[in-house]
Amino acid sequence: MDVVKVLIDATRAAVGIPAAAFALSSIGLNLQFGYTGLLNFGHVASMLVGAYGMAITVEMGGSLWLGIPIGVLCAVMLGLLVGAPTLRLRADYLAIVTIAAAEMLRLVVRSSLAAPLTKGIFGIQAFADEFFALNPIPNGYYGIGRLRFDARGVWMMLVGWAVVLLAIAFIHRLTASPWGRVIRAIREDEDAARSLGKNVFGYKLQSLMIGGAIGALAGMVLAIDQQNVTPDNYIPLLTFYAFTIVILGGPGTLWGPVIGSVVFWFLFELLDGIMTAAVVEGWFGSLLGASDIGPLRFALFGIGLMWLMAFRPQGIFGTREEMLIDGR
Repeated sequence: MDVVKVLIDATRAAVGIPAAAFALSSIGLNLQFGYTGLLNFGHVASMLVGAYGMAITVEMGGSLWLGIPIGVLCAVMLGLLVGAPTLRLRADYLAIVTIAAAEMLRLVVRSSLAAPLTKGIFGIQAFADEFFALNPIPNGYYGIGRLRFDARGVWMMLVGWAVVLLAIAFIHRLTASPWGRVIRAIREDEDAARSLGKNVFGYKLQSLMIGGAIGALAGMVLAIDQQNVTPDNYIPLLTFYAFTIVILGGPGTLWGPVIGSVVFWFLFELLDGIMTAAVVEGWFGSLLGASDIGPLRFALFGIGLMWLMAFRPQGIFGTREEMLIDGR
């Protein structure tokens, strides 16, 4: 087994575009779940409408720079449409409704009825040329040793992680404000917040809309990198990736989603590389084949997440007092 190659591939994944995009998505989800206590299992819908809002704008003759705010606005409107009738539901019912809404939206986007606009199951391709035309980095490869990226990848990573830092700065200002103290109070005891005259429903709706807007930016980063949006890229699994990242980094913490994303993608790629090499070299004999690597990887991640929830539910950066209502 080439251990160095496995570690390099894992490091590449930890700093690459998927890690930046899911850090961004998890920042939005952390605002909803970690700070406000909203169990939104349909967060991937924000990524979908953000990416499609941008891509459809370009497909219809608009600029990519017009498509980005349109995609954000679509996510905000989605948060309003989904949140207005559902945010008075209990947490478990909210989770069911949001995951159902996200899946229905995906099926509508891939349907033949929407195909004239969304291109159905084939999606929309090659819409981000304006972005890559601005790339100031000369052609070539950049990095250290075997950890190298081409000019396109470096440009995409610089922009992606810059957007993550801007989102972190925005969330820091937001959660340090009186608004942030109110949403924390709602997370701990919404009846107490309501008794103090706070509009609990309004604050929840705002949190859902703002978190959705950040999730839309994550969908755009992935779409621009891939130069492609297809409905089957936005499955419920992406929401659970984001939840895993939030829990790993620490719900209700500022840097938790960022570190959680880096750690998640490093471990994800590390497990994949180790198991692939082990199967190729015949470590498991006939017990495991190449087709078993994916399911086994997810099973191991599931066990790890269960262990984390049992022994350190506050994640890497969280504190136990932050996670428990009564502080015990």
